[in-house]
Amino acid sequence: QLQLVESGGGLVQPGGSLRLSCAASGSNFDFYAISWFRQAPGKEREAVSCISLPDSTTTSAGSVKGRFTISRDNAKNTVYLQMNSLKPEDTGIYYCAAQILGLCVPEEHRYDYWGQGTQVAVSS
Repeated sequence: QLQLVESGGGLVQPGGSLRLSCAASGSNFDFYAISWFRQAPGKEREAVSCISLPDSTTTSAGSVKGRFTISRDNAKNTVYLQMNSLKPEDTGIYYCAAQILGLCVPEEHRYDYWGQGTQVAVSS
């Protein structure tokens, strides 16, 4: 059983930055893929960025490419999402999720474990 805990959300002005953390415990997660999803108010949850831990390949949604960077710290069992040049449309609850086969896929039903989410608000 894998537990995921997100942190790092908050209120930031447009153009600002935040770094989200997804800390894993309870299982060896070196063979998982870890994705960040977000859910804006009144909208469906969408995949934002993913890192496949077996080979560290990454993917990102077109709306965040060049602004968001996903990375990992093996020693801390933590995956980060560095978010720069934030826009009001980036507002939402951000979740990290683990896919046991190490596949970066956009379909949320294919993920096995989820964190509780962290709120990001981008507003002036």
